[in-house]
Parts: sequence; C-alpha cells; structure tokens
Amino acid sequence: MDPSFWLARWQANEIGFHQADINPHLQTYWPALQATPGGCVFVPLCGKSRDMLWLASQGHRLLGVELSPIAVAAFFEENNLAFTAQADTRFMRRQSGEITLVEGDFFDLTHLDLADITAVYDRASLIALPPPMRKRYAEHMAELLPPATPVLLVTLDYPPQEMDGPPFAVSAAEVESLFTPTFHIEALGGQDILAENPRFQARGLSRLQEQVYRLVRR
Repeated sequence: MDPSFWLARWQANEIGFHQADINPHLQTYWPALQATPGGCVFVPLCGKSRDMLWLASQGHRLLGVELSPIAVAAFFEENNLAFTAQADTRFMRRQSGEITLVEGDFFDLTHLDLADITAVYDRASLIALPPPMRKRYAEHMAELLPPATPVLLVTLDYPPQEMDGPPFAVSAAEVESLFTPTFHIEALGGQDILAENPRFQARGLSRLQEQVYRLVRR
C-alpha cells in the first residue's frame, strides 16, 4: 500500500482505526510477554495510540514509528506532552520523557535503530497492510529485532469477501505462515467483537474475531 494512502487518511481525519481507549487485550495479556522491566518497547505504525501512555505507565520506555506527521503531532498535543525534536537524514524524532516517536517509514528502520528494544506491541500494524506487504513486514520485523525479543500481536479476522480492508483480515493460518520461520508463536486468546463495533456491522461483516498472539524472535 502506497504511503500516500495513509497520509491522505490522516489529512482527511478518516481515522476510524484509532481507538480512544486503552486496548483491553494489551492490559490483559501484556504480563504474558514478561517484558524486561524498564526496557524499551517498540510500537510500529503507532499513530497517536494512547496504548503508548499505558505502556509508559508500566515503567517502559517507548519507541514508536509513524508515517504521518499529523498523527505524531496529535499524540503530543492531545496528551499535553511537551517534547523536543531532532532531525537526522532519515527521520524526525520527537521525545517527551520516556516516549520517543520517529516520524518516517517503518521499512526505513534498521536493526541499529532497534538495538535496545526489549519488546514489541503490534495492535494496528500487520492488519493495516495488504497481503503482499504483510510478508515484507514480517521479514523486516525479524531483521530488526534482537533474538528472544517478545511481541504482543493483535489481529483481526473476518470473512474477507465481506469487506475490503483496511483493516485487513489476518487468519491464524496466515500468522503461522508469516512468522513461523523466525518466531515462536503462541495463541493467547481472542473473541468476536462484532457486537461492539457497529461500523463494521454496517459494512456487512458477519463475524469479527480479534485474536492475540505472543511471538518470540528465535
């Protein structure tokens, strides 16, 4: 998917994918990761997610990457966070306390950028990408992460013929196919959340399964 698609969505404020509340799966399943206390958590395609505030409240440092400058600016503004900004040849970095957001393309990151990462939280990254990009995403994530790094992955699954993404349907079988070569995979739980999401009912979905996985880089 061309980056201009997401830049246009933020420009037009078409951000139905943004959750105003802390994701309940994050709060329920984060302890299962056994993330290093005080370590640095990587949040790819982070938008302006308030989940980062929750992770920071648990004593973690945060590194998020986001393509849209509108989303990055909104995160700090809406949460009343003063920040410092520093540009290099690839990214603009904004930092407030233990939270750093990198404005730029996830695929431009290198393993050196994530050298001190101790855990990953992906609620809205994999499901934001069309099928051809998901394989590239999984391979690049494996290249970025140090061995033994745990990942909390949240996906959505629904009959793909009933709706065009994003968010895209990602089945359990696809998670296995994408990540088994380089990650250990454990399904932690899931539930049908269609009744709680009338906008997806309106789009014609008959089922909307949210699934949570623990991945660990081999």
